[in-house]
Amino acid sequence: MAVLNHLAQKLNVAAQWKVDRRCCADVTITNVEEAELVLMKPRRLMNINGLSVASAAETYDLGVEDIYLVHDDLDKPLGKMAIKLGGSARGHNGVRSCISSLHSDCMVRLRVGIGRPVGEAMVDRYVLGRFTSAEHEVLQRILEQAADLLLEHILQRSSGKDHTPPGDTGDRTPP
Repeated sequence: MAVLNHLAQKLNVAAQWKVDRRCCADVTITNVEEAELVLMKPRRLMNINGLSVASAAETYDLGVEDIYLVHDDLDKPLGKMAIKLGGSARGHNGVRSCISSLHSDCMVRLRVGIGRPVGEAMVDRYVLGRFTSAEHEVLQRILEQAADLLLEHILQRSSGKDHTPPGDTGDRTPP
């Protein structure tokens, strides 16, 4: 959500989020160059957010290949991120819900690393917890880079210049 909020700010549509009951989500729409972007933040629980994504795809006439999922990734350290095309949910319940609801895994994903909890900490508590003060220091750079990477990829795809192969494009770290 933080990446989408940052992207909406960057595109000057942060004040335009509206509740769309058809897909149970907050939505804002904008144009960037030749691309029309539908930014969506599901209001459903993570484990069933795919229902919102599938409803939005139908409502806004989007193919699975037009959908970008932005999600956290425990297997990447904080600040690492990668664009991935297709593949399994890798244990992420929100991604699993989207794959199930869309009947496809062919959407592009921006995987934003949050790292794994240290020691005995429970994963669900860690994922739902707040960032530490040390993590907040790098968070702004991470959000900026994630929004830039996402926008760059979308614009390349809309211009026909993207050739993202299936799988991970590798990690990027904030400067």
